[in-house]
Amino acid sequence: MSLRLYSFVRRIQKTHGRKFSTAVEVKDEQTNQVCSFRTAENNPVNHNADHLARLYTVPIDIQQQIFQYGGIPKMFMKQVTTFQECSIMVRQPAVEIISYLNQTDYTRPVNKYVLYGKLGVGKSIALSHILHYAFMQRYVLVHIYWAAHWFKDTKEVATSVLSPGCMDLPIDAGLWLKHFKSQNSKLLLQLDLKTSKDYVWNQRETTSQGTSILELVDFGLNRIKYACGIVDALIRELKLASTAGKCKTMVIIDGFNAFTSSHTRIHDDNKAMVLPKQVSLAIPFFDITKSDWCNGAVVVTVDQTANKDRRESYFPRYLLGKEGFEHLDPFVPVLVDDYNIAEFDSMIEYYKDRKWIRNITASSQRELELITNRNPFVLMDQCKFL
Repeated sequence: MSLRLYSFVRRIQKTHGRKFSTAVEVKDEQTNQVCSFRTAENNPVNHNADHLARLYTVPIDIQQQIFQYGGIPKMFMKQVTTFQECSIMVRQPAVEIISYLNQTDYTRPVNKYVLYGKLGVGKSIALSHILHYAFMQRYVLVHIYWAAHWFKDTKEVATSVLSPGCMDLPIDAGLWLKHFKSQNSKLLLQLDLKTSKDYVWNQRETTSQGTSILELVDFGLNRIKYACGIVDALIRELKLASTAGKCKTMVIIDGFNAFTSSHTRIHDDNKAMVLPKQVSLAIPFFDITKSDWCNGAVVVTVDQTANKDRRESYFPRYLLGKEGFEHLDPFVPVLVDDYNIAEFDSMIEYYKDRKWIRNITASSQRELELITNRNPFVLMDQCKFL
């Protein structure tokens, strides 16, 4: 195609081919101009194909509750802080999984969904969108915002007091319990879930049958030494409660293939490297991603940066390895790709609206498109402050 003909085709697309060139919404018999790159529907439960390539805003109170201790990538969080709003683009992978969740028979074993794709395509943001959906649908959230942290940036390692042959990560377990409580405390107060049996921590301290789940979590926060054991007990109780129909549970893990890695930075007392399956904090999350419970769902991502020894491909079979693949199987793979033209244009318009980029011409926008190849992370990186 000649350059002149290509430019002509692009002008046609720009004039007629962009789906959201203008949008007008009528409310209370008043016509208000609505930004072409935004949607007024901020409840992800209602998101469908009509909202694709538009940004919605997570209300501040919900943002503080579910993302206070993680769940949004650091670089994106800087943008959220700068713009004073958490705006997430409605994209096909998240809408697809939400549609599946709406049609699920929750009396059957849990369905599993694996988001995969190249670096920087927005897998973590899609997971945040689904996390918001699960919160609005009153799921108990079992969320790990980046699994690889536990095996790369451990804060403290100790020989397990409750799981012989394993290593504890007590501080990381305590931080996860804090995150879990922040996301679920209001819902758990309403559900009033109780422990199904006695848990003995030492000769003096026990958690009796019938203790509320929130009390169990608080005990783990106050007795960090036993935090890994508390996480294990909590996951067991949530599986039992979900199967009994007392609650719905959504398991969301970013970088799940870190659990199947053959390399960690954790060492035992003999200076020997410890595998993820020998880390007591990881064991409960292996357990809850099995198919032996119901009334819930499992949504995970696999990422090349989560596994040091497997980075040549982004496909699930390669990143998970044989053991990890068989552990999750059967699952529904969902590809996350670079922005399409409509998504790219919406993001540029959003940056212009936020005064993040100024005086951008059609040619410079085209240049950005070529430089970034419409990759979400690269676009955000190219448009960041100097």
